[in-house]
Amino acid sequence: MYLSGHTASEFDKTKKHIVVHGDMATQVRTAYEKIGAILEAAGGSFSDVVRIVEYLKPEGIERYSETAAVRSEVFGSNSPTVNTVPVKSLLRPDALIEIEVTAATHNSRETVQPASGAKESAGLVFLPTIMPLDRDGNLIGANDIVAQTEAVFSAAATMLRDFDLGLEHVVKTVDYISPDGLANYRDTGDVRRSFLGPVYPAAAGIPMPQLIQPEVLIQYDFIASRDTPVAINPGWSRYEKLTYNPGVRAGDILFLAGQGSMNPETGDVEYRGDIGSQAEYIYGNILKVIKAAGGSTRNLVKTIEYVVPSALSNYRDVGIVRSQVLSEPFPASTGLICEALLRQDMLLEVDPLAVLD
Repeated sequence: MYLSGHTASEFDKTKKHIVVHGDMATQVRTAYEKIGAILEAAGGSFSDVVRIVEYLKPEGIERYSETAAVRSEVFGSNSPTVNTVPVKSLLRPDALIEIEVTAATHNSRETVQPASGAKESAGLVFLPTIMPLDRDGNLIGANDIVAQTEAVFSAAATMLRDFDLGLEHVVKTVDYISPDGLANYRDTGDVRRSFLGPVYPAAAGIPMPQLIQPEVLIQYDFIASRDTPVAINPGWSRYEKLTYNPGVRAGDILFLAGQGSMNPETGDVEYRGDIGSQAEYIYGNILKVIKAAGGSTRNLVKTIEYVVPSALSNYRDVGIVRSQVLSEPFPASTGLICEALLRQDMLLEVDPLAVLD
């Protein structure tokens, strides 16, 4: 089960509109109450949750200990993998945190969760957010994004060994980059080339105003699969030079790369300044990848939309496009505000996931 992200937004009957109340602990509890109701409606519970993604505003990072405390109360003996993602802001301005979960009521394989916080469910292995820190929490590779990326991949390889897997089983990576890391971000491609393959995973890279710890230039989230990864490409030759694929199929799951309005053949940004047209172009390319894997619109089950601040006033146009391009039941979706995107004229990037028949 893939759930949309949830904040503590509630309908205020007196004010007759949606509001967000409370401090961090209160907001986290409210978000989990909503998540719990959805899980129950689907025949599940918090004991079925295998992965949590916590999207935090900068002021939320400062109060993160409150988040962890409430999470411990809610989940008890269950210990889902936790990915912690800093964002510039959330669509609800008063929200400090947005929480998204993945749950599985029928796990084909259960393992003891290692101390690293990684977790396996139904053949997928979710790794917790990895930062370039040593065992004592000290930064590795100060001011060097390449050294920090190497440290992250080495840590990921160590975690996967607990499951008798290697980095060749990685099917999806998402990395978040601080402003200070952007200048040399391209150099991290050589690190990916040395650690990953022979089938490169789907990937997304998103700049954020700050990361979870000071001086960290890059942090990563990884998903691996016991199924043999198969590259999916509609025929875009540009990806032959990159260290990720537009799609990777592992069993019935199709992991897709983040898509902006960059032409997948020429590398040019299309529809500059128009988020609605960019959204139509992006979703068109996403559906091309899904169709190349034998799927259709109805196989799209989840999207994460990253929007730049300058396009926020017209973000509703994206919803109009979704209603026209996608079909019911519409996918779960989370919308986030990032610092920027890797190409200056892109206003939106969509990180999708599909489940095939």
